[in-house]
Amino acid sequence: MNRLKNSLPILQWISSYKQENLRGDLFAGVTVGVMLIPQGMAYALIAGLPPVYGLYASIVPQLVYAILGTSRQLSVAPVAMDSLLVATGVSLLATEGSDAYITFAILLAFFMGAFQLMLGLFRLGFITNLLSKPVISGFTSAAALIIGFNQLKYILGTEIEKSNRFYEVMINAFEQVDQTHLITLLIGIGGIVLLKAFKHINKNLPGALFIVVIGILATATFQLDDRGLSIVQEIPEGLPVFRMPDFSLGRFTEVLPLAFTISVIAFMEAYSVAKAIESKKKDHKVISNQELIGLGAANVVGSFFQAYPVTGGFSRSAVNYQAGANTPLSSIVSAVLVGLTLLFLTPLFYYLPHAILASIIMVAVSGLFDLSYMKLLWRNNRKEFLVLLLTFLTTLNVGMVTGIVTGIVLSILLFLYRAAYPHIARLGQIKGHHEFRNITRFDDLETWPELAILRIDAPLSFINIQGIREYILNLLNADQTIKEIIIDCGPVSHLDATASDGLHDLLNELNQKGVRLVLCDIIGPVRDTMKQTGLTKIIGKKNLFLSLTDAVENALTNTKEPHKKVTLQTNVKT
Repeated sequence: MNRLKNSLPILQWISSYKQENLRGDLFAGVTVGVMLIPQGMAYALIAGLPPVYGLYASIVPQLVYAILGTSRQLSVAPVAMDSLLVATGVSLLATEGSDAYITFAILLAFFMGAFQLMLGLFRLGFITNLLSKPVISGFTSAAALIIGFNQLKYILGTEIEKSNRFYEVMINAFEQVDQTHLITLLIGIGGIVLLKAFKHINKNLPGALFIVVIGILATATFQLDDRGLSIVQEIPEGLPVFRMPDFSLGRFTEVLPLAFTISVIAFMEAYSVAKAIESKKKDHKVISNQELIGLGAANVVGSFFQAYPVTGGFSRSAVNYQAGANTPLSSIVSAVLVGLTLLFLTPLFYYLPHAILASIIMVAVSGLFDLSYMKLLWRNNRKEFLVLLLTFLTTLNVGMVTGIVTGIVLSILLFLYRAAYPHIARLGQIKGHHEFRNITRFDDLETWPELAILRIDAPLSFINIQGIREYILNLLNADQTIKEIIIDCGPVSHLDATASDGLHDLLNELNQKGVRLVLCDIIGPVRDTMKQTGLTKIIGKKNLFLSLTDAVENALTNTKEPHKKVTLQTNVKT
């Protein structure tokens, strides 16, 4: 039964559901549903799809995630960043607004979900760790600018060509600025100002719905559509019908890379939001691989009901949590509300201005631009700031997929650079104590001219052994009084075969210089590797010690015999 509950998280929360949770779930569900109706339509516009597809994508995926997801407050529906990724990729495959374009967007949801399901079922969620926070921040900040400025078309009421390159958007906007439609501009700016005002008054207020109502009433009352204001017009009534995704279009070699990219980015976005809420609620545990299964199933099943790619949204999930959601029942309520809207209320949105939807998008994505984190990295870690900056600039001016791949490659290169040149500390002893500290960080430490005590803060591997060897030889060339080197191996968690050979070569070079090499505080797995590779015999048991204190005492007394020999049994576990 426990295994079934782990596979179907709905059984966990529904079996222990408390009546006092119902009020919070209902209120939160209605609040998020009301927020999701205009937001879903707005995000469909970003994706280059008719607004109704944003509503389609807000029904079935929410229901599926409520059954399989482990977060109790995550709201799964369209989001701005993934919508732009859809537009970026699908626009290369078909003309925006065409049937083929819609088909590719739905196919993208299917393959994206399939990738997430695969990652979850094979417990490969760790692959998302390739996206470091600087990469995500640089990418989302660039995406926010691209998404926001692409809405100028609807704010200015001109025919600005969409682009996923920021400079092209700005050039196109500048060329069309003299064609600005004044009424559209006033409606768009008014929507932004009102949304900001609602957020300032109370973040829980459904500001987006209020400005939608105001925009519709103003347009219908004064017949602003007859004066050139672009409106949504007819939205098809009825729930999305079950329909197999159309695989006949092919071009999978172009669809699959984009689907995989979106699947990873979407999961990272949803998982980070779910974990943030989990840390506040503390009444449930978010499980990464099950989250992949939940999101993957939501996208796969959703694609059979005309949904395009979805994931957990930050703003909706935050509202869901703040409104009192206790369980995924709130998401079920939201989905039902969107369904009722499609059944009975779509005629009400006929006069909805595109400028209002654009203002909702611009305000929503403004929070994605994280200037404070950029400043923090600039002050504290210039290398990671450089990764963020290059990811940001590449995403902004080359392309979103290229940007995220650039960020991943840079992060891996930075990781390899740090692994190749690990931190090595030269130690001294605190006077009157057995403790040793870094001589560059602490004053008044006791040191000895003929003795160099080193601590290597990394595993010893093929990537760094040559750098460590060069460090030691350069140290000896700079200070020829050193006759013994002690390496504190406490932080060394792993030793590979190449590093073992490297230590052997280093030992030969030190022997030629008449310098003794001593190792101490070696953990069990490293001792095992040393014995298996023959390094223990080469170094000699008399040069291996249990503790740094023992090694230093031996060096100072110059007995050449250890006070306490290190245990070399391979069955010792530490």
